[in-house]
Amino acid sequence: MTGDKGVASNGGSGRVMARWVLGVAALIAGGAVGYSVIRNDSAPVQQAADTGEQASVSQMISRLEARLAESPDDAEGWRMLGWSYFQTGRYAEAATAFKRATTLDPDTAENHSMLGEALVLASRDGDGLPSDARAAFDRALELDPADPRARYFRAVAIDLEGKHEEAIDAWFDLLKDTPADAPYAADVRQVIAEVGKANGIDVAERLEQASFAPPSGGLKTDGAATATAGIPGPSASDIEAARSLSASQQQDMIRGMVDRLAAKLEEDPLNPDGWIMLMRSRVQLGDMDGAREARDEALRLFRNDGTTTRRLREAAGALGL
Repeated sequence: MTGDKGVASNGGSGRVMARWVLGVAALIAGGAVGYSVIRNDSAPVQQAADTGEQASVSQMISRLEARLAESPDDAEGWRMLGWSYFQTGRYAEAATAFKRATTLDPDTAENHSMLGEALVLASRDGDGLPSDARAAFDRALELDPADPRARYFRAVAIDLEGKHEEAIDAWFDLLKDTPADAPYAADVRQVIAEVGKANGIDVAERLEQASFAPPSGGLKTDGAATATAGIPGPSASDIEAARSLSASQQQDMIRGMVDRLAAKLEEDPLNPDGWIMLMRSRVQLGDMDGAREARDEALRLFRNDGTTTRRLREAAGALGL
């Protein structure tokens, strides 16, 4: 990939800008949350923050693979396996898993848009949008015209055709539907600014005046209700045992229960209700830092699952996090 030569021969944004727009791929999950993957000429940048998270994801992948070997028609399992591969930069394998998910569950737009993005990042053609990826995004938009990931890449395709103003308009339209608190809002704005700058299109005033959709908390799920629901009461034997304990011992017993919940989540991290329960338990113990850590870890794990991240955010909001 010869960047300078590409700019000279192609003009405008050129091959370097095309590769940049494809590389800054906003991982936009269900209109609620996303993160950026920056890809250079040689390899993807891994998104895991540390080896502990990588180990956890690797264990999750192994469990999913084993489960799918026994239940190969589990569409949700294939989607989660694809997401797990994606998280570790195994884009070709992610595409294979998402393709299986679209075969088993062909009417879910997100399956197709996730397939499209995996195909983009797995492609060796850093300057164009693969035809199979384009087809996946088109199918996603047929099923859900509001799918933000597919809309982002549809605009990318328009930009790669040299229709830079039209692409910028499409990204501005996406921005209008982007929740004000969505992390990927900055990604969309950056793409608009960079493509405008590369092609001599003044977008500064439009960016200043750009409006956003309501915060993602406006997309209601049962997250808040789950977070504030009553905890099942203790049994008679539990109450009797607790009476013999001092206040500090009772606190230690509660902490032990919370620690066991945290340990279960280490073994089975794909349990959103478990994470909500852990956040709530930490808050009830007065451990707000621990509750926020649980929130952040859960959001990292489910960052490409829009519905679940909305639940988690709403639960956290209800708990005052």
